[in-house]
Amino acid sequence: MTEGFETLAIHAGQEADPLTGAVVPPIYAVSTYKQDGVGGLRSGYEYSRSANPTRTALEEAMAAVEGGVRGLAFASGLAAEDTVLRTICRPGDHVIIPNDAYGGTYRLFAKVHERWGLHYDPVALDNMNAVGAAITPKTKAIWVETPTNPLLGISDIAALAELAHDCGALLVVDNTFASPYLQQPLALGADIVVHSTTKYVGGHSDVVGGALVARDAELGERLAYHQNAMGAVAGPFDAWLTLRGLKTLAVRMDRHCDNAERVVDLLLAHPKVISVLYPGMPEHPGHEVAAKQMKRFGGMVSFRVAGGEADAVEICNRARLFTLGESLGGVESLIEHPGRMTHASAAGSPLEVPGDLVRLSVGIESIDDLLADLSQALG
Repeated sequence: MTEGFETLAIHAGQEADPLTGAVVPPIYAVSTYKQDGVGGLRSGYEYSRSANPTRTALEEAMAAVEGGVRGLAFASGLAAEDTVLRTICRPGDHVIIPNDAYGGTYRLFAKVHERWGLHYDPVALDNMNAVGAAITPKTKAIWVETPTNPLLGISDIAALAELAHDCGALLVVDNTFASPYLQQPLALGADIVVHSTTKYVGGHSDVVGGALVARDAELGERLAYHQNAMGAVAGPFDAWLTLRGLKTLAVRMDRHCDNAERVVDLLLAHPKVISVLYPGMPEHPGHEVAAKQMKRFGGMVSFRVAGGEADAVEICNRARLFTLGESLGGVESLIEHPGRMTHASAAGSPLEVPGDLVRLSVGIESIDDLLADLSQALG
């Protein structure tokens, strides 16, 4: 019998401790392990960079909820991304990325891996002809965010997987905005799923982390080799906090989605708002694809304002319950100006975001309080 998402999130990789019966995996704050003779590893553990029981529990749970065969936990989402690129690419290779990718992802490609000899092209991934035209004999991966950060663009995962596989490339999907509860990229043909578990998986703004989940065992082994060789692993306490967050992901995401839909209604009716970006709106250009591949439409909402950049900044500054801060996906609501905050590294590039854009991470507070705060911030 296939267990449901909520059951997997609470139980996968998290059997009761055999020594005490503790129902929550212990925090194994340990760096090394006594071996059963030279070369005799006890349960496969020798050194906590290579493996740690608390991290193993998180990795098994992430693999289960994403429907993959191998999960890996990292110190941050960008550490996970770096490991993917150095596993599947070498100098001279080429990757297609979204033309509205997360600023940190763009910085990794443009400022780190480009110097290493990795070539990339930003492409509108909702345009299959444009993606096909950008593929070269050196293309090793199509890198997808759906929804994208911060413009909430939608890409057709199944169609892009087919296109990638036809040219011998892999499809890598950053599933951070949707979370594994709302979207299952591996089931749609993706090869690797990337997460910043700092966001919805952790869910409480108290831990930084990242994760990879591979659909194929051989690819999972290659990723695990590089995880160990490069060493940017999640520590045991970080893994424990992330695992605790994963247990409540489903119930949190339902409230995030409920609240986001009400926020969208308010924004659509406000005279200062000239555009609302949310894939749950029928008029959103990616709505039909999102409805096909997502359970619901998420807790992230972006909008543009009539007064331009100055007005967008003032709205961010006036908000009170919506906390002015970077990151997203926590139980508390956040507001930010992407152009000056999370996406400042993309300024002057093809991925520069509009100055009049405001991004909301809609939390799980009482919706009437959120609407009241947003109304006063808009003025």
